[in-house]
Amino acid sequence: MTQLHNRISRKELKEAVLNDPTARTTISFYCYFKVEDPAAFRNTLYRELKNIGVLGRIYVASEGINAQISVPTHNIEHFRTYLYSIEPLNNLRLNIAVDDDGKSFFVLDVKVRKKIVADGIDDPTFDMANKGKYVNAEQFNHLTEDPDTVVVDMRNYYEYEVGHFQNAIEIPSDTFRDQLPMAVDMLKDKKDTNIIMYCTGGIRCEKASAYMLHRGFKNVFHLEGGIINYAKQVKEKDLPTKFIGKNFVFDDRLGERITADIIAHCHQCGKPADTHANCKNDGCHLLFIQCEECARTFEGCCSKDCQDTIHLPDERRKELRKGIDKGQHIFNKSKQRLRPSLKGK
Repeated sequence: MTQLHNRISRKELKEAVLNDPTARTTISFYCYFKVEDPAAFRNTLYRELKNIGVLGRIYVASEGINAQISVPTHNIEHFRTYLYSIEPLNNLRLNIAVDDDGKSFFVLDVKVRKKIVADGIDDPTFDMANKGKYVNAEQFNHLTEDPDTVVVDMRNYYEYEVGHFQNAIEIPSDTFRDQLPMAVDMLKDKKDTNIIMYCTGGIRCEKASAYMLHRGFKNVFHLEGGIINYAKQVKEKDLPTKFIGKNFVFDDRLGERITADIIAHCHQCGKPADTHANCKNDGCHLLFIQCEECARTFEGCCSKDCQDTIHLPDERRKELRKGIDKGQHIFNKSKQRLRPSLKGK
């Protein structure tokens, strides 16, 4: 009988995947549908996907499923057949990663959550069935030729920083739940204007489009499949791209290149750079942008203090980590929440 939880250390699993020559493909998908028993659905998913060799992160809730996974390339059809055997997921669009070496995930995590996207919505009259209209890449390009069309980025600031659509509005918040009411307020005078919402793979902008309609907006669209699907369609149909830079992704890659433009800057020296990294000091693990030169100088750390720390004996580093709650430990230049070690560099 297949175990319903991973029993091997993540470090061992990562080493195994990195040393395994098996080709893997990174895929993301989501679907809003009613799940009667999320726990039972979760257990079945874990069993079936484990047998196929799937790795990744999957959230299940009563409102649906949200998944970012890595599948052995030779098992993709097996995976697709199983997924499509679940009636609400039959023929579901699968987003194939744009810039991918398959080394995106190292363990299979399937978790039950209250919602597949934390939104802060507690209004019982809110209904995901009443959502905005899908637009594909060609329709998106056409609609944005109109200067009155408003394009809204429903991702976090650190995602927007390295890449976004031309003239897109950033909703400057740390969380999606805060962005929803902020978007309503920022666009309160645009209730009759064409509004296109987008995100990485479509899950956030789909819910955001439903929320905007719920709050009285009339002409709301959302980019089908998000940036990932847009980039795929642009390439397949030889369309001009209106996305600039890199698409941030929530896996070990931390980004996939869409265009050669580098629109962000190293958080340490200020040079053009768009490579996100987590500080090598486990007691810090700050997510920040670091250029190659600073990565060499600081050995992958965000500061000299953290660099010194990684050379301390293991026991001393463990002592320093005790009681630390890193929370959402992300460098936020836009709000001036700079670590002292990053100021003035």
